[in-house]
Amino acid sequence: MDKRKRLMNVQEALELLNRLSEAESDGGEVSGLSDVSWVCSASDGSSDSDPEPPRNVRPSHPDPPLADWPTVPAHAEVCATEPSPAQEIGKDGTVWTVMEPCGGAGRRQIQNILTESAGPTPHARHNITDKLTAFMCLCDNVMLEEIRDCTIAEARRDRATWDVSIMELKAFIALLYVRGAYCGKNIEMESFWSEQWGNAFFNATLSRNRFREIMRYLRFDKKETRRCRLTTDKFTHVRKVKYMLNGFPYLGKDASRPATQRLGENVMLRLVEPFVALLAKNTSLVGTIKRNKRELPPSVQGRSELFSTKVLKSDKMVLSVYQCKPRRNGTILSTQHQHVAISTEKKKKPETVEYYNHSKVGVDVLDQMARQYSVKGGTRRWPVAVFYNVLDLAAINAWVLYRSCMSQENIPRRDFMLQLAHELRAEWMASKAPPLADLPFSGAGAEERRRMTCMVKAHCMQNKTFCKCVKCGDAVCGKCTAKVLSVCNNCV
Repeated sequence: MDKRKRLMNVQEALELLNRLSEAESDGGEVSGLSDVSWVCSASDGSSDSDPEPPRNVRPSHPDPPLADWPTVPAHAEVCATEPSPAQEIGKDGTVWTVMEPCGGAGRRQIQNILTESAGPTPHARHNITDKLTAFMCLCDNVMLEEIRDCTIAEARRDRATWDVSIMELKAFIALLYVRGAYCGKNIEMESFWSEQWGNAFFNATLSRNRFREIMRYLRFDKKETRRCRLTTDKFTHVRKVKYMLNGFPYLGKDASRPATQRLGENVMLRLVEPFVALLAKNTSLVGTIKRNKRELPPSVQGRSELFSTKVLKSDKMVLSVYQCKPRRNGTILSTQHQHVAISTEKKKKPETVEYYNHSKVGVDVLDQMARQYSVKGGTRRWPVAVFYNVLDLAAINAWVLYRSCMSQENIPRRDFMLQLAHELRAEWMASKAPPLADLPFSGAGAEERRRMTCMVKAHCMQNKTFCKCVKCGDAVCGKCTAKVLSVCNNCV
């Protein structure tokens, strides 16, 4: 038997209850309503074996609804999945409750109360005396020695006598900072040595071929043990020279990432894994979020009155939708603010937006500053790109430390980078200065002097010389001499 079922709407239910009430008051019985059913059948046939459910009798002239019952539209039906007017649902099912902005700021959570004073550490205040010492607080000699040793190891796979010193490595870094200060990341590096268009700082510091050599062999780990380390650490190429808290390269699809965890969430949790686990360890979050995220309700993509704010809450998360421009709004997600106050100024900014603008210097402003004077250049080796990023951040942080420790608040960052480059190459330039005097071997006249083979061989290929070190007495050529001191490099 073909049956069609439908739900009785609210209007029909009210009419039925009204008729039942009238029937009981007269002591009579309404025909066909002894076993009231919410299902009606469209079939006219019946049988003993398959009895037809009692039909719902609908009067031809319905009585008006009860006066004290609300009048509900005929198409309204009860649906458990529909949100209430004070709720909105995202595409993934996240339920957001609409909140009214409050008049004042709520009580600050205990994990957001900082007891430590901001500013440089006592170690920084004691050691920083100029731009170079501010830089060396971040990229110290241990880091530079690691880079030098790995670079020499790579070079000597091809050239057994190739060498580079810490002084020369600092001069190499100085050239990178000068390129960044001149916004030359999109300019071919070799053009800085051009006789017509080049920069005299480059020609005076290193030759173009020498710079090429150092860049070619520049390494941050030793290849002999890399294969073993790669099995447990994909970032092993630069692991020993990053002074940042944590980092790892993006290697495409990660099989270890849970299927229910999105890429951005996985990256963020891995970066902070050694330190915190966010909300589980009372760490709050305040930041922007894209309007097209599946978790957000569709209403955030619409427009509203200029400088108006809509606040929604889901569990411990508070979403502020601020119409900052006529055709654009900003969305701020926070687990720190449980209530959102609105300022009384002209733009009526919510508390979450003001807090984000005040605290975003840790990420957004830092990225903007790094892009402005970046040392980055074209490279096919991702460890070199990471090293560029380390130098960018080190220059910014050294600038901040120098201004705080030396009370030099007004020095522009570009001027700081140029002066830092000058101090980085100073020791190398001193070693290249002309010798103060030619020191002949003692006890021999000019006619008895004979040329000897250089015993240091730090920067030469067994050069011949008349000079010796004033400390150890070894024969030393001009290339292997710290000429301002008139001693060999081994005795410096």
